[in-house]
Amino acid sequence: MDIDTLVKGIATGERRALARGITLVESARGDHRADATGLLAALPKGREALRIGLSGTPGVGKSTFIESFGMMLTRQDLRVAVLAVDPSSSRSGGSILGDKTRMDQLAREPNAFIRPSPSQTHLGGVALRTREAVTLCEAAGFDVVLIETVGVGQSETVVAEMSDVFVLLLAPAGGDELQGVKRGIMEMADLIVVNKADGDLKATAGRTCADYAGALRLLRKRPQDPEGFPRAMMVSAVEEHGLGEVWEALLSLTEWRREKGFWDQTRAAQARYWFEQAVKQALLEQLDRPTARAALAELSDKVAAGETDSSAAAQAFVAGLER
Repeated sequence: MDIDTLVKGIATGERRALARGITLVESARGDHRADATGLLAALPKGREALRIGLSGTPGVGKSTFIESFGMMLTRQDLRVAVLAVDPSSSRSGGSILGDKTRMDQLAREPNAFIRPSPSQTHLGGVALRTREAVTLCEAAGFDVVLIETVGVGQSETVVAEMSDVFVLLLAPAGGDELQGVKRGIMEMADLIVVNKADGDLKATAGRTCADYAGALRLLRKRPQDPEGFPRAMMVSAVEEHGLGEVWEALLSLTEWRREKGFWDQTRAAQARYWFEQAVKQALLEQLDRPTARAALAELSDKVAAGETDSSAAAQAFVAGLER
């Protein structure tokens, strides 16, 4: 693969080059990983997009919200990239990857780019290489990168480690919402957006929004939040009501964080976090070597036969890797 040609294509915003670049960084092949490292190192520096993490309960209308929100941004001459992560089957390893089908209008928009990726059972609600895909989108000159997680739960907080603002999307009339959503993800959210505030659900959405606004006031105030944040808001993605208010709130929050220095602090902390994750991943990849697999299989058989316990076998395996 000609990395120089690929870098030039991405730098000029070529969609095909960007898609090929993301395919490269997502590959687990050893030769592809080497090329991906070279690609990331050669990309133009200094280009920044607003990274918006988005999570939500199943059926909340994430795809509808992203399409309406993305179309609103493209009408403002902003370039929008959507990185949508679909859950992978723990049995077959497959993913549906149907986000382009759900967002057919946005998928045809010249100023938008949609890339569905499989989670490959990676915990955290995002794919293993989503962080690198974000870097490629920024190098391609996109103004906004929307990162959609696979769902909502305690583990879906990793997206907060790669986004500038984190939006939690919820639906009205979903039962006991305050009990159903993990406190961890609520503490990460900058905006809680109650979707489907239209028709018969509008009044229910108003009550749900008020419940969450009250719950947010009970959380400890974070230093990176100005007065009034985090906040709860209502939108109707179908009727496109409230989308402008959400965008204004995000811009207001990011502008305040830039002025106070929290933007740079957060990005520096995120860079350190992902460096540590890369080190851990590199160590895990050592387990894929033939000698490591053989030693692991041998010790696994001994543990299964009751000849040794799992802790002693694990220590013996690690000691063998260090030699």
